[in-house]
Amino acid sequence: MLAIGEFSRLTHLSIRTLRRYHEAGLLVPATVDPATGYRSYGADQIPTAQVIHRLRDLDVPLADVRRILEAPDPAARGALVAEHLRRLEAELERTRGAVASLRRLLAPDPAPVHVEVRAVPATTVAAVEGDVGVDDVLAWYAGAMAELDAVVEDGDGAPGGLYDNALFEEGRGHVLVHRPTARPPRRGRVHPVTLPAVELAVATHTGPHDDIDVTYGEVGAWVVANALAVAGPVRETYLVGPRDTADPAAWRTEIGWPVFGVGER
Repeated sequence: MLAIGEFSRLTHLSIRTLRRYHEAGLLVPATVDPATGYRSYGADQIPTAQVIHRLRDLDVPLADVRRILEAPDPAARGALVAEHLRRLEAELERTRGAVASLRRLLAPDPAPVHVEVRAVPATTVAAVEGDVGVDDVLAWYAGAMAELDAVVEDGDGAPGGLYDNALFEEGRGHVLVHRPTARPPRRGRVHPVTLPAVELAVATHTGPHDDIDVTYGEVGAWVVANALAVAGPVRETYLVGPRDTADPAAWRTEIGWPVFGVGER
């Protein structure tokens, strides 16, 4: 048997951590002296302690560590670890995106965004629309676009979306995603819509959508500087997106702000 201090030195887990793991039921000592409360561990518990140590180094929550330790076989344990690693990779991608966005914002001489005013005629589209919370937009968009792809056979042009101002201002608003087509079907949630003619201040966002708010800000600043006023829901057009390539660096998203009152530039 190993005293808690010895076990701590062998496993590189502090005594305080070992006590916490005992209280959490993750690593229960082989014996606990009823009179003194001293904890003792067996040598066969060293591999378990090392596994816990590695999992915690990967920021696996204690509840998930318990699930992994209690898994019935190596395959089940491997699946649980793989699930956590996928979450870590997704978080790493979000962190990289945030870092790239911050560098772009803090650049001493950021490249100016190219904005143009474009007259867009009325367009017939097949659409899916609904009121959506801002945290649910991505999942809702994926489902709506999959439904459009399933029923629109003669799409003509890039898909897009209209996003109500309330979505950004209040956290919930009306969203409409669409595919242009001369003969929009009416099936399930898909139905015909004619988007009205509009004048847009348009810029293209390059790359993943994690920092698309930066391009939004640049377009907004250009609109103000050119004596324009925003009028209506923002339009996005997905020239190249997740439907086209899994490489986020290749994505191209047009951001169009409906404007009026063009002044001197």
